[in-house]
Amino acid sequence: MVQFSRICYRKYGNFVDNLRLYVRGGSGGMGLPRLGGHGGKGGDVWVVAKKDMTLKRIKDKYPQKRFIAGVGTNSSIRALKGERGKDQEIFAPAGITVTTDDGKALGELNAEGDSVLVAKGGHGGSFHSGFEPSKGQAKQIRLDLKLIADLGLVGFPNAGKSSLLTAMSHATPQIASYAFTTLRPEIGKLMFKDHKQISVADLPGLIEGAHLNKGMGHKFLKHVERTKQLLFVVDVCGFQLASKMPFRSAFEAVQLLTKELELYKEELVSKPALLVVNKMDLPDAEDKLAELQEQLRNPDEFSDLLPDDMIPKRNMLFRHVVPVSASTRFGIEHLKTCIRESLDEDAATATKAIHQDRLQTLRQTDTAKTATPIWGSRSSA
Repeated sequence: MVQFSRICYRKYGNFVDNLRLYVRGGSGGMGLPRLGGHGGKGGDVWVVAKKDMTLKRIKDKYPQKRFIAGVGTNSSIRALKGERGKDQEIFAPAGITVTTDDGKALGELNAEGDSVLVAKGGHGGSFHSGFEPSKGQAKQIRLDLKLIADLGLVGFPNAGKSSLLTAMSHATPQIASYAFTTLRPEIGKLMFKDHKQISVADLPGLIEGAHLNKGMGHKFLKHVERTKQLLFVVDVCGFQLASKMPFRSAFEAVQLLTKELELYKEELVSKPALLVVNKMDLPDAEDKLAELQEQLRNPDEFSDLLPDDMIPKRNMLFRHVVPVSASTRFGIEHLKTCIRESLDEDAATATKAIHQDRLQTLRQTDTAKTATPIWGSRSSA
């Protein structure tokens, strides 16, 4: 069985990554029977991505968490067509999924300006409805934040992820020499000389049993889903989460991290990944690194280091294995180069695929234009 420590039950603090809201579309306006007037439609409720918004800001600003659109106006002698009710917009951060309370997906907000219709307004009264209006849709919805970043740092507590992010970028996450310093996601930006920017998400440390939602389990793993690539970070000398838990070598840490991702969602193991071997300034680090590299080359030969239920079905294939020391900045520039190469490689592959699809579409269009229609050949005959 996977073991875990009670110390892992900590919260994000003031960070809010999901929110439950009540939404209701506006009711339609009354029709006017004697003149055949049509009542105005009720307003709709939309969730709209806006810059600098957070779920916590929504929670603080709207403690009742109720959003109701405007009512359509009644038909009258002066205005046989009633005016439409005012739409209600809920401004939210980019990078969220919108679902109903029972889990049905309504849409995603991936970039500023994206919007999702969550509750339609009712129809105005008309001849077809006996001039009676209908009510707007009413439901509970959930806004679930999943960070969007080029890279997600994956590692056990105290592997040095926050120190690494600080060394690579301009982010200033909280850093200390004890586990669970990072209690909320932190985004850093890697800046390159050609002004290229790469975003890196430092996430709360994973623990054994995270796929069962132990510790910050699912709060961590759901953010990993929305990163393009993974950056595994391990302590070259291994780690021990708590005194009653077993010591784990760097290789065991890699295998356990892989297993946790696999058990949560198997396709996460297919993401492109790099491995950062941190704390190379420690004594015996070179020997430990050589041992790790040998184990990574022949992982099956060292499978007896872990119980059978903790061995991943599929080993991670790392594009680069980069030794660094976040505290002395050894290897940091080389790591940034490897990150850039890996992301550029995927971007080039994606661009090539798009180009091939367009070329195929053009060929099919040209073929359709030049082909002689059947009715045309009969006519000429």
